[in-house]
Amino acid sequence: MGCVEILATVVSVLIMVLTFPISVFICFKVVSEYERAVIFRMGRLRSGGARGPGVFFVLPCVDDYYPVDLRTVSFDVPPQEVLSKDSVTVTVDAVVYYRISDPLKAVIQVYNYSHSTSLLAATTLRNVLGTRNLSELLTERETISHTMQMSLDEATDPWGVKVERVEIKDVSLPTALQRAMAAEAEAAREARAKVIAAEGEMKSSRALREASEIISASPSALQLRYLQTLSSISTEKNSTIIFPLPMELLTPFLNTQAHSQQLQLQHQQQLQQQQQQHQHQQQQHPAAPGTPLHRHPHQHHQ
Repeated sequence: MGCVEILATVVSVLIMVLTFPISVFICFKVVSEYERAVIFRMGRLRSGGARGPGVFFVLPCVDDYYPVDLRTVSFDVPPQEVLSKDSVTVTVDAVVYYRISDPLKAVIQVYNYSHSTSLLAATTLRNVLGTRNLSELLTERETISHTMQMSLDEATDPWGVKVERVEIKDVSLPTALQRAMAAEAEAAREARAKVIAAEGEMKSSRALREASEIISASPSALQLRYLQTLSSISTEKNSTIIFPLPMELLTPFLNTQAHSQQLQLQHQQQLQQQQQQHQHQQQQHPAAPGTPLHRHPHQHHQ
């Protein structure tokens, strides 16, 4: 401690004594839990490091103190135009979260740690993104953010600044490039849809071929399928169905009871016709007296 500093300290103490108790409000300072105070006496850093939290003492006209906030602070990196590795110009913005890890370094090593960290973040953003392709910028944001955080934290460590997190907010592409990418994506979707449709047609063709082989091996299966189709058509709505095939081909597949009723009706009609023919013959050739009348077996049965 030099003579000038000793003399200034003595004078400051005398002033404090003469102005007591008013000097108490000037000499005693309070810092919060999230703050620290860096004290300089006659331009020299006082021993003991940063003060706080709580109350600390300073001499008037001799000591200067600088409060430092230890809480996490965030700032937005302005949009930066970046030329990617594959020569595509994109506009990228980000947000950075940092805090002061060493109050002494933050005050002594850098003039304005907040402004300096902001400028360094913009430069680091351009440098890191310039080494990546456009596809990586769009798909690997988390990896790029981690790389930026590590690089920025290493650069700000001598300033007592700890970069906790970096997040890329938005990647803006040129309008022409957006249209080209949209067209490419649409073409890719159409190609996938055509492939899926072709696979579906191929599977359906195989199923139809197998079904045709099974039906061709059994003609009755074809007739049954024909009847099922007619049944499904008739149940949907009231309509008239014209059979393209004779009913004789479809008769074996009809109900057994209905078929037997039809046969009985035909048999009765035949008997009636035979009876009418017999009566007509008798009327044309009447029998002589005494000639026995022979009854037709069908008539006797009638």
